[in-house]
Amino acid sequence: MREVLPQLLSWWEAGESVGMGTVVATFRSAPRPPGASMLVGPDASAVGSVSGGCVEGAVYDLAQEVVGTGAPVLHRYGVSDDDAFAVGLTCGGILDVYVEKVDRTTFPELGEVAADIAAGRPVAVATVVEHPDPGHVGRRRVLRPDDATGSLGSSLGSARIDDAVRDDALGLLAAGHSATLVYGPDGERRGEGMRVFVWAFAPQPRMLVFGAIDFAAAVARIGGFLGYHVTVCDARPVFATTSRFPGADEVVVQWPHRYLTAEAEAGRIDRRTVMTLLTHDPKFDVPLLEVALRLPDVGYIGAMGSRRTHEDRLARLREAGLTEAELARLSSPIGLDLGARTPEETAISIAAEIVAGRWGGSGERLASRTGRIHASAE
Repeated sequence: MREVLPQLLSWWEAGESVGMGTVVATFRSAPRPPGASMLVGPDASAVGSVSGGCVEGAVYDLAQEVVGTGAPVLHRYGVSDDDAFAVGLTCGGILDVYVEKVDRTTFPELGEVAADIAAGRPVAVATVVEHPDPGHVGRRRVLRPDDATGSLGSSLGSARIDDAVRDDALGLLAAGHSATLVYGPDGERRGEGMRVFVWAFAPQPRMLVFGAIDFAAAVARIGGFLGYHVTVCDARPVFATTSRFPGADEVVVQWPHRYLTAEAEAGRIDRRTVMTLLTHDPKFDVPLLEVALRLPDVGYIGAMGSRRTHEDRLARLREAGLTEAELARLSSPIGLDLGARTPEETAISIAAEIVAGRWGGSGERLASRTGRIHASAE
Protein backbone atom coordinates (compact mmCIF):
# COMPACT_ATOMS: atom_id res chain seq x y z
CA MET A 1 0.00 0.00 0.00
CA ARG A 2 2.89 2.37 0.66
CA GLU A 3 3.57 3.04 -3.02
CA VAL A 4 -0.05 3.97 -3.80
CA LEU A 5 -0.77 5.74 -0.51
CA PRO A 6 -0.55 9.35 -1.78
CA GLN A 7 -3.26 8.78 -4.40
CA LEU A 8 -5.35 6.64 -2.04
CA LEU A 9 -5.20 9.31 0.63
CA SER A 10 -6.18 12.02 -1.87
CA TRP A 11 -9.34 10.15 -2.86
CA TRP A 12 -10.08 9.21 0.75
CA GLU A 13 -9.81 12.84 1.88
CA ALA A 14 -12.18 13.85 -0.93
CA GLY A 15 -14.76 11.40 0.35
CA GLU A 16 -14.49 9.09 -2.66
CA SER A 17 -14.70 5.29 -2.72
CA VAL A 18 -11.76 3.33 -4.09
CA GLY A 19 -11.34 -0.31 -5.00
CA MET A 20 -8.05 -1.67 -3.66
CA GLY A 21 -6.51 -5.05 -4.41
CA THR A 22 -3.60 -6.17 -2.24
CA VAL A 23 -1.30 -9.17 -2.53
CA VAL A 24 -1.66 -10.96 0.80
CA ALA A 25 0.21 -14.18 0.01
CA THR A 26 2.44 -15.52 -2.76
CA PHE A 27 3.58 -18.96 -3.82
CA ARG A 28 6.36 -20.03 -6.18
CA SER A 29 7.44 -17.40 -8.73
CA ALA A 30 4.93 -14.68 -7.92
CA PRO A 31 6.18 -11.35 -9.30
CA ARG A 32 5.11 -8.98 -6.51
CA PRO A 33 5.55 -9.35 -2.72
CA PRO A 34 2.84 -9.31 -0.05
CA GLY A 35 1.65 -5.76 0.51
CA ALA A 36 1.80 -4.69 -3.15
CA SER A 37 -1.43 -2.87 -3.97
CA MET A 38 -3.43 -1.65 -6.93
CA LEU A 39 -6.15 0.99 -6.82
CA VAL A 40 -9.17 1.49 -9.03
CA GLY A 41 -10.23 5.08 -8.53
CA PRO A 42 -13.60 6.81 -8.77
CA ASP A 43 -12.58 8.01 -12.24
CA ALA A 44 -11.94 4.38 -13.29
CA SER A 45 -8.18 4.95 -13.37
CA ALA A 46 -5.75 2.25 -12.23
CA VAL A 47 -2.83 3.04 -9.92
CA GLY A 48 -0.16 0.59 -8.80
CA SER A 49 0.32 -3.10 -9.52
CA VAL A 50 -0.25 -6.46 -7.88
CA SER A 51 1.54 -8.63 -10.42
CA GLY A 52 3.75 -6.56 -12.68
CA GLY A 53 1.08 -6.73 -15.40
CA CYS A 54 -0.01 -10.38 -15.24
CA VAL A 55 -3.44 -10.19 -13.60
CA GLU A 56 -4.12 -6.47 -13.37
CA GLY A 57 -7.07 -6.69 -15.78
CA ALA A 58 -8.85 -9.32 -13.70
CA VAL A 59 -8.18 -7.46 -10.44
CA TYR A 60 -9.39 -4.22 -12.03
CA ASP A 61 -12.76 -5.80 -12.92
CA LEU A 62 -13.10 -7.41 -9.49
CA ALA A 63 -12.28 -4.12 -7.73
CA GLN A 64 -15.06 -2.36 -9.62
CA GLU A 65 -17.49 -5.08 -8.54
CA VAL A 66 -16.39 -4.80 -4.91
CA VAL A 67 -16.86 -1.02 -4.90
CA GLY A 68 -20.41 -1.63 -6.12
CA THR A 69 -21.33 -4.35 -3.63
CA GLY A 70 -19.18 -3.23 -0.69
CA ALA A 71 -18.33 -6.87 0.08
CA PRO A 72 -14.57 -7.65 0.21
CA VAL A 73 -13.27 -10.66 -1.72
CA LEU A 74 -10.18 -12.85 -1.37
CA HIS A 75 -9.27 -14.38 -4.74
CA ARG A 76 -6.46 -16.68 -5.83
CA TYR A 77 -4.81 -16.24 -9.21
CA GLY A 78 -2.38 -18.77 -10.61
CA VAL A 79 -1.63 -22.01 -12.31
CA SER A 80 -4.22 -23.79 -10.21
CA ASP A 81 -6.95 -21.79 -11.95
CA ASP A 82 -8.53 -23.05 -15.16
CA ASP A 83 -8.28 -19.52 -16.49
CA ALA A 84 -4.63 -18.96 -15.50
CA PHE A 85 -3.65 -18.17 -19.05
CA ALA A 86 -6.73 -16.04 -19.54
CA VAL A 87 -5.71 -13.70 -16.73
CA GLY A 88 -2.11 -13.78 -17.88
CA LEU A 89 -0.30 -15.34 -14.90
CA THR A 90 1.90 -17.60 -17.02
CA CYS A 91 5.01 -17.30 -14.80
CA GLY A 92 3.97 -20.31 -12.73
CA GLY A 93 3.30 -18.25 -9.61
CA ILE A 94 0.23 -18.01 -7.43
CA LEU A 95 -1.14 -14.84 -5.86
CA ASP A 96 -3.78 -14.39 -3.18
CA VAL A 97 -5.27 -10.94 -3.72
CA TYR A 98 -7.61 -9.32 -1.22
CA VAL A 99 -9.92 -6.77 -2.85
CA GLU A 100 -11.83 -4.26 -0.73
CA LYS A 101 -13.70 -0.98 -0.89
CA VAL A 102 -11.80 1.82 0.82
CA ASP A 103 -13.46 5.04 1.93
CA ARG A 104 -13.95 7.05 5.11
CA THR A 105 -16.49 4.52 6.41
CA THR A 106 -14.61 1.29 5.72
CA PHE A 107 -11.18 2.62 6.70
CA PRO A 108 -11.64 5.61 9.04
CA GLU A 109 -8.12 5.20 10.45
CA LEU A 110 -6.39 5.75 7.10
CA GLY A 111 -5.57 9.40 7.76
CA GLU A 112 -3.79 8.62 11.03
CA VAL A 113 -1.97 5.66 9.48
CA ALA A 114 -0.79 7.86 6.60
CA ALA A 115 0.45 10.47 9.08
CA ASP A 116 2.45 7.81 10.95
CA ILE A 117 4.02 6.55 7.74
CA ALA A 118 4.91 10.07 6.59
CA ALA A 119 6.53 10.83 9.96
CA GLY A 120 8.52 7.59 9.99
CA ARG A 121 6.63 6.21 12.98
CA PRO A 122 6.16 2.41 12.99
CA VAL A 123 2.56 1.31 12.46
CA ALA A 124 0.92 -1.95 11.40
CA VAL A 125 -2.54 -2.54 9.94
CA ALA A 126 -4.08 -5.97 10.53
CA THR A 127 -7.10 -6.93 8.41
CA VAL A 128 -9.18 -10.12 8.48
CA VAL A 129 -9.12 -11.37 4.89
CA GLU A 130 -10.70 -14.79 5.43
CA HIS A 131 -13.06 -16.18 8.11
CA PRO A 132 -15.82 -18.82 8.31
CA ASP A 133 -18.19 -15.98 9.28
CA PRO A 134 -18.26 -13.48 6.38
CA GLY A 135 -19.20 -10.78 8.85
CA HIS A 136 -15.66 -10.87 10.24
CA VAL A 137 -13.97 -10.29 6.88
CA GLY A 138 -12.73 -6.73 6.61
CA ARG A 139 -12.41 -6.12 10.34
CA ARG A 140 -9.33 -4.05 10.99
CA ARG A 141 -6.97 -3.27 13.86
CA VAL A 142 -4.25 -0.61 13.79
CA LEU A 143 -1.24 -1.39 15.96
CA ARG A 144 1.65 0.72 17.17
CA PRO A 145 4.38 -0.26 19.62
CA ASP A 146 2.57 1.54 22.44
CA ASP A 147 -1.14 1.37 21.52
CA ALA A 148 -3.78 -0.25 19.31
CA THR A 149 -7.21 0.70 17.99
CA GLY A 150 -10.01 -1.40 16.56
CA SER A 151 -10.82 -5.07 17.04
CA LEU A 152 -10.69 -8.13 14.79
CA GLY A 153 -13.38 -10.15 16.53
CA SER A 154 -16.87 -9.96 17.93
CA SER A 155 -17.35 -9.46 21.66
CA LEU A 156 -16.89 -13.21 22.18
CA GLY A 157 -13.24 -14.10 21.84
CA SER A 158 -12.11 -10.62 20.80
CA ALA A 159 -9.45 -10.38 23.49
CA ARG A 160 -7.78 -13.62 22.45
CA ILE A 161 -7.80 -12.68 18.75
CA ASP A 162 -6.56 -9.16 19.38
CA ASP A 163 -3.83 -10.23 21.79
CA ALA A 164 -2.54 -12.95 19.48
CA VAL A 165 -2.47 -10.68 16.46
CA ARG A 166 -0.87 -7.84 18.40
CA ASP A 167 2.09 -9.99 19.46
CA ASP A 168 2.62 -11.38 15.96
CA ALA A 169 2.04 -8.07 14.18
CA LEU A 170 4.55 -6.22 16.33
CA GLY A 171 7.08 -8.91 15.52
CA LEU A 172 6.48 -8.35 11.81
CA LEU A 173 6.70 -4.60 12.35
CA ALA A 174 10.09 -4.93 14.05
CA ALA A 175 11.36 -6.93 11.07
CA GLY A 176 9.74 -4.64 8.50
CA HIS A 177 7.85 -7.52 6.83
CA SER A 178 4.19 -7.76 5.76
CA ALA A 179 2.60 -11.21 5.89
CA THR A 180 -0.57 -13.24 6.33
CA LEU A 181 -1.13 -14.88 9.73
CA VAL A 182 -3.35 -17.91 10.29
CA TYR A 183 -5.47 -18.60 13.39
CA GLY A 184 -8.54 -20.51 14.44
CA PRO A 185 -11.90 -18.72 14.08
CA ASP A 186 -11.64 -17.38 17.65
CA GLY A 187 -7.95 -16.60 17.57
CA GLU A 188 -6.59 -20.05 18.41
CA ARG A 189 -2.89 -20.07 17.55
CA ARG A 190 -2.90 -23.71 16.45
CA GLY A 191 -6.16 -23.45 14.56
CA GLU A 192 -7.15 -22.65 11.01
CA GLY A 193 -9.98 -20.80 9.33
CA MET A 194 -9.09 -17.17 9.96
CA ARG A 195 -6.41 -15.38 7.95
CA VAL A 196 -5.21 -11.93 8.94
CA PHE A 197 -3.05 -9.84 6.66
CA VAL A 198 -0.62 -7.49 8.38
CA TRP A 199 0.78 -4.46 6.58
CA ALA A 200 3.94 -3.57 8.48
CA PHE A 201 4.96 0.03 7.86
CA ALA A 202 8.32 0.26 9.56
CA PRO A 203 10.53 3.33 9.13
CA GLN A 204 12.80 3.22 6.09
CA PRO A 205 15.79 0.92 6.48
CA ARG A 206 19.08 2.77 6.75
CA MET A 207 22.11 2.83 4.50
CA LEU A 208 25.22 4.29 6.11
CA VAL A 209 27.86 5.36 3.60
CA PHE A 210 31.21 6.06 5.23
CA GLY A 211 33.70 8.01 3.16
CA ALA A 212 32.87 11.18 1.21
CA ILE A 213 34.39 10.14 -2.12
CA ASP A 214 33.02 10.09 -5.67
CA PHE A 215 31.95 6.45 -5.32
CA ALA A 216 29.90 7.43 -2.26
CA ALA A 217 27.75 9.81 -4.30
CA ALA A 218 26.80 6.99 -6.67
CA VAL A 219 26.14 4.57 -3.79
CA ALA A 220 23.95 7.18 -2.08
CA ARG A 221 21.86 7.63 -5.22
CA ILE A 222 21.26 3.93 -5.72
CA GLY A 223 20.58 3.48 -1.99
CA GLY A 224 17.77 6.01 -2.23
CA PHE A 225 16.45 4.23 -5.33
CA LEU A 226 16.30 0.99 -3.32
CA GLY A 227 14.28 2.68 -0.58
CA TYR A 228 16.96 3.28 2.04
CA HIS A 229 17.31 6.39 4.17
CA VAL A 230 20.87 7.27 3.22
CA THR A 231 23.43 8.90 5.52
CA VAL A 232 26.89 9.88 4.28
CA CYS A 233 29.43 10.28 7.08
CA ASP A 234 33.02 11.55 6.94
CA ALA A 235 35.27 13.38 9.38
CA ARG A 236 36.49 15.83 6.73
CA PRO A 237 34.15 18.86 6.44
CA VAL A 238 35.64 19.99 3.14
CA PHE A 239 34.42 16.78 1.49
CA ALA A 240 31.28 15.93 3.52
CA THR A 241 28.89 18.54 2.12
CA THR A 242 25.28 18.35 0.99
CA SER A 243 26.18 19.87 -2.37
CA ARG A 244 28.48 16.92 -3.13
CA PHE A 245 25.87 14.37 -2.06
CA PRO A 246 22.42 15.50 -3.27
CA GLY A 247 21.24 11.88 -3.28
CA ALA A 248 21.76 11.48 0.47
CA ASP A 249 19.07 12.18 3.04
CA GLU A 250 21.68 13.55 5.44
CA VAL A 251 25.40 14.28 5.48
CA VAL A 252 27.22 14.03 8.82
CA VAL A 253 30.63 15.47 9.62
CA GLN A 254 32.03 13.26 12.35
CA TRP A 255 34.57 10.53 12.90
CA PRO A 256 32.77 7.44 11.53
CA HIS A 257 33.40 5.15 14.52
CA ARG A 258 32.11 7.78 16.94
CA TYR A 259 29.01 8.40 14.84
CA LEU A 260 28.25 4.68 14.55
CA THR A 261 28.73 4.13 18.28
CA ALA A 262 26.30 6.95 19.08
CA GLU A 263 23.70 5.66 16.59
CA ALA A 264 23.94 2.13 17.98
CA GLU A 265 23.60 3.34 21.57
CA ALA A 266 20.54 5.37 20.53
CA GLY A 267 18.90 2.23 19.06
CA ARG A 268 18.98 3.48 15.47
CA ILE A 269 20.84 0.47 14.05
CA ASP A 270 18.94 -2.74 13.31
CA ARG A 271 19.20 -5.84 11.16
CA ARG A 272 17.84 -3.96 8.14
CA THR A 273 20.73 -1.47 8.30
CA VAL A 274 23.42 -1.75 5.64
CA MET A 275 26.86 -0.14 5.85
CA THR A 276 29.33 0.62 3.09
CA LEU A 277 32.90 1.69 3.95
CA LEU A 278 34.43 3.40 0.96
CA THR A 279 37.42 5.26 2.42
CA HIS A 280 40.00 2.40 2.24
CA ASP A 281 42.01 4.40 4.80
CA PRO A 282 43.10 2.48 7.94
CA LYS A 283 42.71 5.45 10.28
CA PHE A 284 38.99 5.54 9.39
CA ASP A 285 38.26 1.92 8.51
CA VAL A 286 39.81 0.01 11.39
CA PRO A 287 38.20 1.93 14.29
CA LEU A 288 34.89 1.89 12.42
CA LEU A 289 34.99 -1.85 11.73
CA GLU A 290 35.90 -2.57 15.33
CA VAL A 291 32.51 -1.09 16.22
CA ALA A 292 30.50 -2.33 13.22
CA LEU A 293 31.57 -5.97 13.28
CA ARG A 294 30.71 -6.28 16.97
CA LEU A 295 27.15 -5.00 16.56
CA PRO A 296 24.67 -7.89 16.85
CA ASP A 297 22.06 -6.65 14.38
CA VAL A 298 23.36 -5.31 11.08
CA GLY A 299 22.17 -6.52 7.69
CA TYR A 300 25.33 -5.90 5.68
CA ILE A 301 28.84 -4.53 6.18
CA GLY A 302 30.96 -4.02 3.07
CA ALA A 303 34.35 -2.35 2.69
CA MET A 304 36.03 -1.05 -0.46
CA GLY A 305 39.67 -1.67 -1.30
CA SER A 306 42.08 -3.85 -3.20
CA ARG A 307 42.87 -7.37 -2.06
CA ARG A 308 46.12 -6.07 -0.58
CA THR A 309 44.15 -3.42 1.32
CA HIS A 310 41.74 -6.11 2.47
CA GLU A 311 44.51 -8.35 3.82
CA ASP A 312 46.15 -5.42 5.61
CA ARG A 313 42.78 -4.45 7.07
CA LEU A 314 42.16 -7.98 8.35
CA ALA A 315 45.58 -8.08 9.98
CA ARG A 316 44.93 -4.80 11.77
CA LEU A 317 41.51 -5.99 12.93
CA ARG A 318 42.95 -9.23 14.28
CA GLU A 319 45.52 -7.20 16.20
CA ALA A 320 42.61 -5.19 17.61
CA GLY A 321 41.12 -8.42 18.98
CA LEU A 322 38.33 -9.23 16.53
CA THR A 323 37.48 -12.91 16.21
CA GLU A 324 37.31 -14.90 12.97
CA ALA A 325 33.53 -15.14 13.36
CA GLU A 326 33.30 -11.36 13.57
CA LEU A 327 35.61 -10.90 10.59
CA ALA A 328 33.48 -13.34 8.56
CA ARG A 329 30.66 -10.79 8.62
CA LEU A 330 32.70 -8.41 6.49
CA SER A 331 32.09 -8.30 2.72
CA SER A 332 35.43 -7.21 1.31
CA PRO A 333 36.36 -6.38 -1.36
CA ILE A 334 32.87 -4.94 -1.57
CA GLY A 335 30.33 -5.85 -4.25
CA LEU A 336 29.69 -8.59 -6.79
CA ASP A 337 31.98 -9.31 -9.72
CA LEU A 338 30.26 -7.36 -12.50
CA GLY A 339 33.44 -6.03 -14.05
CA ALA A 340 32.49 -2.57 -12.80
CA ARG A 341 34.80 0.37 -13.47
CA THR A 342 32.95 3.66 -12.98
CA PRO A 343 31.46 4.88 -9.68
CA GLU A 344 27.97 4.19 -11.02
CA GLU A 345 28.84 0.67 -12.14
CA THR A 346 30.52 0.02 -8.80
CA ALA A 347 27.43 1.26 -6.96
CA ILE A 348 25.33 -1.24 -8.93
CA SER A 349 27.71 -4.04 -7.96
CA ILE A 350 27.45 -3.04 -4.28
CA ALA A 351 23.67 -2.80 -4.49
CA ALA A 352 23.52 -6.22 -6.16
CA GLU A 353 25.46 -7.76 -3.28
CA ILE A 354 23.13 -6.13 -0.74
CA VAL A 355 20.02 -7.39 -2.56
CA ALA A 356 21.48 -10.89 -2.93
CA GLY A 357 22.30 -11.02 0.76
CA ARG A 358 18.87 -9.82 1.74
CA TRP A 359 16.96 -12.38 -0.30
CA GLY A 360 19.43 -15.25 -0.44
CA GLY A 361 20.42 -14.81 -4.06
CA SER A 362 23.53 -16.49 -5.45
CA GLY A 363 24.69 -13.66 -7.71
CA GLU A 364 24.86 -16.07 -10.65
CA ARG A 365 23.25 -15.45 -14.04
CA LEU A 366 19.64 -16.63 -13.99
CA ALA A 367 20.11 -18.03 -17.48
CA SER A 368 22.69 -20.49 -16.11
CA ARG A 369 20.47 -21.71 -13.29
CA THR A 370 17.41 -23.93 -13.05
CA GLY A 371 14.56 -23.97 -10.57
CA ARG A 372 12.71 -21.10 -8.97
CA ILE A 373 13.68 -17.52 -9.76
CA HIS A 374 12.46 -15.96 -6.50
CA ALA A 375 13.81 -17.46 -3.30
CA SER A 376 11.53 -17.47 -0.27
CA ALA A 377 12.26 -14.74 2.27
CA GLU A 378 12.92 -16.00 5.78
